[in-house]
Amino acid sequence: MDNIFEKAKETAGFIKDRIKDIPQIAIILGSGLGPLADEIESKVEIDYKDIPNFPLTTVEGHAGKFVYGLLGNKKVLAMKGRFHHYEGYDVSQIVFPIRTFKVLGINNLIVTNASGGINKAFKPGDLMIIKDHISFFAPSPLRGRNINEFGLRFPDMSKAYSPDLVELCKKSAQKVGVDVKEGVYAFAQGPMYETPAEIRALGVLGADAVGMSTVPEVIAARHANINVLGISCVTNMAAGILDQPLCHEEVMRTAKEAENNFTRLVKQVISDWEV
Repeated sequence: MDNIFEKAKETAGFIKDRIKDIPQIAIILGSGLGPLADEIESKVEIDYKDIPNFPLTTVEGHAGKFVYGLLGNKKVLAMKGRFHHYEGYDVSQIVFPIRTFKVLGINNLIVTNASGGINKAFKPGDLMIIKDHISFFAPSPLRGRNINEFGLRFPDMSKAYSPDLVELCKKSAQKVGVDVKEGVYAFAQGPMYETPAEIRALGVLGADAVGMSTVPEVIAARHANINVLGISCVTNMAAGILDQPLCHEEVMRTAKEAENNFTRLVKQVISDWEV
């Protein structure tokens, strides 16, 4: 996408005209996790197909719309559905919503996803706070000419996921009685699931879970100095961990089962978040 900053300004202007406000927190909802948006009050909904310069999501479990309103006493803008490299989108399109958030004046982001568990102490349905990621296999959203309006040429990624927000999330989980894990998320390009050999390699590298999203968005967010909290729903065990085939239906089914805990946790985090 040429003139990304100008396009982000146009897109942000369209959204701002619809919501008439500046959200305090943006939320990206992964596969099967969109029902959290149903909890938003005084909502305004905007279909992606109506937004200038915006891609369209093509994956089951991704509704393809923004929902703006009040959640946990904060003004939030939630994405019901994101964009993936495997859908055929260029990485600049995948992170275009992040850049739109920045132009809108949003400085806080919650990224969520469905993932495959690599850590054998995990089980399907667990919620994992992302403390770090492995992005070796992610196409860089910062490749090419730096867009100075968003951030520096060489951004620091040593605290990609805010340690303060990790601690906040753990305390919020205790308040609502939701058990949470903590771990490292690895990016895989998809759409095929990883091989057992790839999962063993990622485990050696220190990954606790693997998925096909999130990392490009987080890189773009930190480039733009947006604070990030990541929460992953372990919807299945990764290839080779259990002797069974992997399928998207299991991802959606487990996300549905974890929906109550996920919703309670995120609502409490937002309520406790001082922005």
